[in-house]
Amino acid sequence: MEVQSLLVWLVIGAVAGWLAGLIVKGYGFGLIGNIVVGIIGAFIAGFLLPRLGIILGAGIIGAIIDAVIGAVILLVVIGLIRKAT
Repeated sequence: MEVQSLLVWLVIGAVAGWLAGLIVKGYGFGLIGNIVVGIIGAFIAGFLLPRLGIILGAGIIGAIIDAVIGAVILLVVIGLIRKAT
């Protein structure tokens, strides 16, 4: 993986994690945590959305939207697990 690709992943992850933290209040994990949640969310969305037949677009904006959806799903699941324990 090139350095530029890694930086793009980190920026998309950071933006997606930050937006997901705003959407799902109370489950923010700080800057590093939000980057991780955003990147994991991008993987979740990249796996889940095409299987549901949902294609939201291409490019950076489409990647951010997909990652935000995945990050929100991840934050909701984490919130449900926290409440259950």
